[in-house]
Amino acid sequence: MRVVGLHPDVLVVTSRVWQTTCTLVRRGEEGFVIDSPVLTDELEVLPALLEQSRFAFSGLLATHADWDHLLGRLAFGAAALGVAETTAARLAAEPGAAARELRVFDDEHYVVRPSPLSLGQVQALPVPGHCAIGDQELELHPADGHTADGMAVWIAWARVLVCGDYLSPVEIPMLSDGGSRDAYLATLRRLEALVDGAEHVVPGHGEVLDPARAAAILREDVAYLEGLPDAPLPLARRSAAQRRIHEANVGRLS
Repeated sequence: MRVVGLHPDVLVVTSRVWQTTCTLVRRGEEGFVIDSPVLTDELEVLPALLEQSRFAFSGLLATHADWDHLLGRLAFGAAALGVAETTAARLAAEPGAAARELRVFDDEHYVVRPSPLSLGQVQALPVPGHCAIGDQELELHPADGHTADGMAVWIAWARVLVCGDYLSPVEIPMLSDGGSRDAYLATLRRLEALVDGAEHVVPGHGEVLDPARAAAILREDVAYLEGLPDAPLPLARRSAAQRRIHEANVGRLS
């Protein structure tokens, strides 16, 4: 697990699995953990990391309902989980899905966890909208297309964009169940203005980006999606895993 500081109020944790990112943000005596790392030892150290960094903890936020972004409850068992209204609706429509998918992953990779995943209290947040934190607010922006749900989080005073499963340097656009090419493109267009004003962009998977690189990935992703089903893969994302994602994307368009 890797930890980097982007601002006195923002830390990013990157998991050893899929380079999944988790963002810690504070303002005064309040703070949130956005998304989550994946492995048990990574989750276990999160409370200590907050304490050592003198980051307050008020609750959890998740950019969307894919299971690998919902594991914060395994580190903070009593915490409330804030999500977009679309994500709350997806979780209600798919009760237990995240826990089942986590068990499949754990069984495949021989991961032992001290307890099963329970999402507990889920708070639906209006998106677009704001979430108060200290004397500031987090801006919440719609981010559907990868899935049917989701939000991006703009930390305005730190100029950090937490965009969920978009703008990844390691993963091409993925149209999951419920996802949509048109919705994905619309999200990228919404993110463009935020990228232009950002100092750091945190994708759901992969290293933190500077705005120039994030903008370049955004252009590549727009070209890829608009070119489907015959679009070539972006030059730096042509692994066997990315070819499998591409084949699945083409299948969903047919």
